[in-house]
Amino acid sequence: MTTRPRTPSRRTLLRAMAALPASALVLGEVPGLLGTAAAAAPPSGSATRYTIVPFLNSTDGTVNVYQSDDATDFRLLRSSAYTPPSNRIRDASIIRHTDGYYYITYTTHTWQDTSTTIGFARSTDRVNWTFLYDYTVPIANLSRAWAPEWFVDSDGSVNVIVSCSTTNDQWIFTPYLLKATNSGLTAWSSPVALSGIGANHIDTFIVKIGSTYHAFTKNETTKYIEYATASNLTGPYTISRTGNWAGWGSYREGPALVQLDNGAWRLFFDGYGDGSYYYSDSYDTFATWSAPRAMPGISGTARHFTVIKETVSGGPALAKNVTRSFQSANYTTRYWQTQSSLLNLPVVSGSSSTAEKQAATFTVVPGLADANGYSFRDASGNYLRHWGFRARFDANDGTSTFAKDATYVARAGTSSGSMRFESYNYPGYYLRHYSYQLRVERADGTDLFRQDSSFVPVTSWA
Repeated sequence: MTTRPRTPSRRTLLRAMAALPASALVLGEVPGLLGTAAAAAPPSGSATRYTIVPFLNSTDGTVNVYQSDDATDFRLLRSSAYTPPSNRIRDASIIRHTDGYYYITYTTHTWQDTSTTIGFARSTDRVNWTFLYDYTVPIANLSRAWAPEWFVDSDGSVNVIVSCSTTNDQWIFTPYLLKATNSGLTAWSSPVALSGIGANHIDTFIVKIGSTYHAFTKNETTKYIEYATASNLTGPYTISRTGNWAGWGSYREGPALVQLDNGAWRLFFDGYGDGSYYYSDSYDTFATWSAPRAMPGISGTARHFTVIKETVSGGPALAKNVTRSFQSANYTTRYWQTQSSLLNLPVVSGSSSTAEKQAATFTVVPGLADANGYSFRDASGNYLRHWGFRARFDANDGTSTFAKDATYVARAGTSSGSMRFESYNYPGYYLRHYSYQLRVERADGTDLFRQDSSFVPVTSWA
């Protein structure tokens, strides 16, 4: 089998070029969080929607649009959704502005070329994009302006953080702040360097929590993503985490953050050294992080993006404090049923015994850890929870761990009326049947997984 060669990372090419002699080198939104909605499961009838607009491993001439309801399983919304009228498009960052439009800003040239502009485009629907303009960043002797990232501050001001180098050393980048001076995002303040982060840092991404600005930035010498904080947007920042502090490894770039429904922060980054795209989660305001996982479906295809999160209408609706049975969407004679405290998927029919029908009937209640989510009780009052990733029923022990284990977030299923139930404390993991047993497993981006994890709430058997 032949494989298509991967487009070289700009950093990979810079490393090679560094060895050459000089003569040979010819985001409802919460402000500051890139459109992030508040951390809670979407209410019944609503859905969480994450959108990314990455350029592709195969080309930097266009971008695709992908959508996800869980920030794990991204599905193609439109291929080649936007191609600029000239130049290239890399490193696209997306927000939703107060005027209702979606905006992207992006790198306008490929790595080989002098690149003194950043591009802007907008859309009403995230699918159909209109070119606005290329903006020349006003820095003396500018050589390259790369990886512009939106940042909306808590006062509502709209900013772009852009990595710039000058002709003195075109491969040493420093993060600069541009602030929009009009509501149409067509006029910008003079660039201000972010104090404390310093030169030789690129792809700086910022979020604000409370009164603290948190910056994630790639050190171009060590190839690690570093972490810094400041009390002012322009700094001074203090870099407090360096090296492999989070366990993400080296040759990582393009960090981008979004807050998940359960309050965790998810960081996405381009693992250009190994050709994969990763995510990692933090539950303690960035002190510790989960082991990085390659993104299903788009890893190896999508390159350098940011994420916008929204709560939208039209999501799954499931009444609470009522009894329901749950039918497999792809094995329609099979239903959830408690068997020796475990949740299985046997055949249930009108000829099943009264006990079998009772064991296939459950009370839907507000989620123990999040009332917008869902918990499920069996006839004995025990709750559906995962233990060793196996779905089972146990008595509520009153702990926060149990509450999280027993809470699920409803996502749309594969067929009309069906739902998927995502684990509250293991985002991206779903109740899924395998060999007619119910487990909590990580989404793998396949249609089969989506079908196996889709269930239809129906009138209860008992």
